[in-house]
Amino acid sequence: MSNLFNVFDKIAEEKIREAIKNGEFEDLPGKGKPLNLEEERHLPAHLRLAYKILKNADCLPPELELRKEIRTMETLLSGVRDAQEKYRQMKKLNYLIMKLNMSRKVPAALEENQHYYEKLLDKVELKKASE
Repeated sequence: MSNLFNVFDKIAEEKIREAIKNGEFEDLPGKGKPLNLEEERHLPAHLRLAYKILKNADCLPPELELRKEIRTMETLLSGVRDAQEKYRQMKKLNYLIMKLNMSRKVPAALEENQHYYEKLLDKVELKKASE
């Protein structure tokens, strides 16, 4: 298998030399500007290319899409005044947070916190309103 990769490397290098010789790299966008290598340093090396392709296609990885949905829902939840509706939305929010936490392999201390405190307050408010 190693010889096969060496053959592909040699073919790729030859194609690159040929393109340089033919001037095919002269008018590339960003020529002469430094590469921004810092933006993906936090990612494992084997995921950088895939994330770059997704980013260029305006697609988010599933975990980031879920985080975005959670942040949007938190913002919308802050504007809900009806206690029952707030409780329903909070259940959905906690489900999304649980889904995010289950999709990652991180220690529990680094997991996203669910919104139990607000849920408890809502229950107390509902109880007071019904009395």
